[in-house]
Amino acid sequence: MASETGLHQRGPAGSKDVIQKQPTTQEVDDKKKHKAKPQGYTLTTLAASGLFTAVVLAVIIIVGLKYIEHDLSANYHLRKAPVKGPLPGTTYSDAIVFSADEEKKEAIVKAFQHAWHAYERDAMGADEYHPISRHGSNLTEAGGIGYTVVDSIDTMLILGLEDEYQRARKWVEEKLDFDKDGNFNTFETTIRVLGGLLSAYHLSEDELFLEKAVDLADRILPAFDTGSGLPLSMVNLGKRVGVEDPWNPELVSTAEVSTLQLEFKYLSELTDDETYWEKAEHVMAVIRKGNLGTGLASIFMSHEDGRFALSQIRLGSRGDSYYEYLLKQYLQTSKQEPVYREMYGNAMDGVASHLMARTPQGVLYTGELHPQRRPPKGEIHWTVVPKQDHLVCFLGGSLMLGAVTTGAVVHSVSIPPMAEELSESARRDWMSGLELIETCMLTHDTATGLSPEIAYFTHPLDRIDAALAPKGWYIKGLKPGGQSPYDARYILRPETVESLFIAYRLTGDNRYREYGWDIFQAIEKHCRVQSGGYAGILNVEEIPVTQEDKMETFLMSETLKYLYLLFEDDSVLPLSEYVFNTEAHPFPIFTPTTKTGFS
Repeated sequence: MASETGLHQRGPAGSKDVIQKQPTTQEVDDKKKHKAKPQGYTLTTLAASGLFTAVVLAVIIIVGLKYIEHDLSANYHLRKAPVKGPLPGTTYSDAIVFSADEEKKEAIVKAFQHAWHAYERDAMGADEYHPISRHGSNLTEAGGIGYTVVDSIDTMLILGLEDEYQRARKWVEEKLDFDKDGNFNTFETTIRVLGGLLSAYHLSEDELFLEKAVDLADRILPAFDTGSGLPLSMVNLGKRVGVEDPWNPELVSTAEVSTLQLEFKYLSELTDDETYWEKAEHVMAVIRKGNLGTGLASIFMSHEDGRFALSQIRLGSRGDSYYEYLLKQYLQTSKQEPVYREMYGNAMDGVASHLMARTPQGVLYTGELHPQRRPPKGEIHWTVVPKQDHLVCFLGGSLMLGAVTTGAVVHSVSIPPMAEELSESARRDWMSGLELIETCMLTHDTATGLSPEIAYFTHPLDRIDAALAPKGWYIKGLKPGGQSPYDARYILRPETVESLFIAYRLTGDNRYREYGWDIFQAIEKHCRVQSGGYAGILNVEEIPVTQEDKMETFLMSETLKYLYLLFEDDSVLPLSEYVFNTEAHPFPIFTPTTKTGFS
């Protein structure tokens, strides 16, 4: 889930409060006046300018959100969970059987082959694939590093595609070369290429993949050589030097620096080299030291002093996988690092208190907090924006998984869990997770059956005509006959099906398989390119669709993998034995031999 920059930008690149040399497409669109634009709900807090120290920003957020919380919670009425017996939203039976659906699995395997064979035919080894024009492209002029190949190998192994795997392995052995004098995104390269190599090694036990992983990790390590130890956004793999993001000088994305830990810690476990572990863990110590007091984190930090910058607070791009990896770090090391359980719990308390809201129709969603500087004194207003990226759809499954792991009050939690097996906060998170999955499925209620990149939700104080958003959500800027806005597109994203996979494994409720099959059929109908491959579409509410000439690599790495596992037997990659990195690469849970956690 949750990558947002570099190879595939999964959301807006920044905040209005962070100076950028060039706005993104979405930011330009955000600035356009539209009569249906939500008005926002603001609070004046403290005067501020430039980068904030952790202390000052903490004061602003703690004081500010104390009052903003009222604006959100006016809509957000937490549906109280029972303290005993079955939890709402789950289907109980005497015996839940997680049998494989062979017919649907086979359909998904064929879809993967349709994607892979086209890429292999037209662009083998290229970082990206363009299925309509039938060619590949690389991320740098110095050449590519096999993003698509490496990102797809473990899916081949899971799907049992031996011939495709052997051809991909041969390419890795003979042609994969990281000695490229080009700047690669540190985060994307870690989650996709390093993560892909590590999971391929685990599933195949082939030393080739571990050797390549060590080579790549050693080239990434110089990115951590900053004043704070937070890694720079880019790294020149050939020169082995970190490089600043030219659009956000002096800053790094919070999600990007905190979504390297599963990969580097697992590599440390495999190699007995604590350097990888220490570099990754230090990042988390810096973030924890800069605690904002709410459990939440703004989306930018200074890489020199390690302090948070005044910027948006959100669960979408540049924020998402920070929260995802808090839970997964706790699980990866057999729950031996309680600091991550603490950070995760605080974060989910903050999400529940400050970011969740309901539409007048009762639909639960997550919003964003945007700081705005107002003249003449430069006072800061926090604006609540009822906007939810498709990226945020990872959260439903994550909340459910967190509930049964961090919030269990018994040794073994039932499938599905009973209320008395979970703590009060875990019951809250379980129910919120269930509802957020339903919300994400609601955004699939479009002409194509596919969800838009970004959805806005109605609020009692906005000026949206109820007739324009009868379901409680809408696509901003979408007008009949008008140009399709950025928000309206679907680019083969995996986040909803990721949550469906987790929810099914935790409940055995067949509705999640039904949801997943509906999404798969919509992808087949609207995104399949007849000559080979799949493409995103520009407008989920327009039929016939207009396809975009790009097949994101997360289609083969994440979307099709999670769909396949949704219909697989639960003995394959069980959640009790594996964590999936944010690119859906499975790593085994282990008990660390090195010193763990920090205080």
